[in-house]
Amino acid sequence: MRYADAIMWNPDLADDAMWVDLHKEFTEAELVELGYWVGFTFGGQRWLRTLGSKQGQLQAAIDQAHGETVVAGHNATSD
Repeated sequence: MRYADAIMWNPDLADDAMWVDLHKEFTEAELVELGYWVGFTFGGQRWLRTLGSKQGQLQAAIDQAHGETVVAGHNATSD
């Protein structure tokens, strides 16, 4: 969680002690993947917030554009 906090809120939190702790648990490749995912997810959420989007609106717009409804991870074409 400290790593995610450093990525999202304050890069200064990523001190030497944090990196030592992270490298005890994760490989360098895993840290890159985890960092990318946190940044991608957080950035996407912030972008949606700048659009004034509310929860569910993006999925509804995608469904409408594709003429599909997503139910429990399965696509069902709405004819």
